[in-house]
Amino acid sequence: MSNQDQEPIKTIKLKNAEVTLLGTAHISRASADKVKELLDSGHYDSVAVELCPSRHNAIINPDALSKMNLFQVIREGKASLVAANLALGAFQQRMAEQLDIKPGAEMRVAIDSATEMHIPVSLIDREISVTLKRVYRNVPWWQRMNIVAGLFASVISRQEVSEEEIEKLKEGDILESAFSQFAQEAEHLYKPLVDERDQYMAARLIQEDAPGKYQRILAVVGAGHLKGIANYLTQWQAEQDPGHTQNTLSRLDAVPPGSQWIKFIPWVIVALIITGFVIGFSRSPDLGFQLVLDWVLINGGLCALGTLIAFGHPITVIGAFLAAPLTSLNPTIGAGMVTAAIETYMRKPTVEDFSRLRSDTTHLKGWWGNRVTRVLLVFILSTLGSAAGTYLAGFRIIERLSSS
Repeated sequence: MSNQDQEPIKTIKLKNAEVTLLGTAHISRASADKVKELLDSGHYDSVAVELCPSRHNAIINPDALSKMNLFQVIREGKASLVAANLALGAFQQRMAEQLDIKPGAEMRVAIDSATEMHIPVSLIDREISVTLKRVYRNVPWWQRMNIVAGLFASVISRQEVSEEEIEKLKEGDILESAFSQFAQEAEHLYKPLVDERDQYMAARLIQEDAPGKYQRILAVVGAGHLKGIANYLTQWQAEQDPGHTQNTLSRLDAVPPGSQWIKFIPWVIVALIITGFVIGFSRSPDLGFQLVLDWVLINGGLCALGTLIAFGHPITVIGAFLAAPLTSLNPTIGAGMVTAAIETYMRKPTVEDFSRLRSDTTHLKGWWGNRVTRVLLVFILSTLGSAAGTYLAGFRIIERLSSS
């Protein structure tokens, strides 16, 4: 029996249409072949794919990255989000290149085949930016560095995976066992990354099950989502209340607000630092100037160090040193925004840099060699340096005041 015959499939009858869930691996040649086989059969009058609008656009418009407005990304505070997206795609891209297949090939086949056959394509996954934000909000603030470390590890990992191992990922028992352990060990990640998207895609499929709309829908989804989507469809199919479906989508599309008290921390720190300066100058001008010097050297120095680690331009490094002590006293402006703007001006990314983004982000050296990702690194590392400098300089000021 070929791998293609072993693709996990589950068919569920809704009120108006029959939904066939095809479980795939996003870098599996057998999955892409199975999608083609099913659509060529002429059995389906609609295709639903595990894609959101932005990921769909990346497939049908692969040059979209080259049109990215870097200044706008920085100004809108999306630099970290863009970097996270690139890191998320890097590991999949590297494995796909290893297996000589495009990542998401089965989705490409579904879209291309449906277009050729004039069959409508429905995008049923939640927008990836919403998922990332909900992951971030769902993780306690003291554990968020683990996510950053995980993304970084995916970039530097040189793990090789065979095609046979990729196909094994689609075997239900192995997959369910892996996700079961994942849910126990990292429930705060499992819920927004897997379970919420299972609910979202099930709700979107129920939306597609409108009277007189379609008779047979082929839903191409990652194998890890097949069981969850099937369970929610079975659970909800009896009622299929439009109000419940819309409420589910609205709830899962909402980004939970961050903790209010965290927003006040930067202002409290600024107030404490300025209070320290005032106390220092009230005791003696020499002490006051020493506190200011400590603040500039520590805060500016660590921000400049972060910029240097990112291989920022010498002018950017100097700008980081000068900007950080000032921006840290004004939480509305981050040091990273200043350094990224300087780096972008000093080393303007070329069209070639944008066109190489996908390939360059698959290896660590590429992140530093590509001018686009280097700007993102400058933003992130200078921000981290300035944040560390703020706390260390604050403790230094307290130490000097206590000993004077």
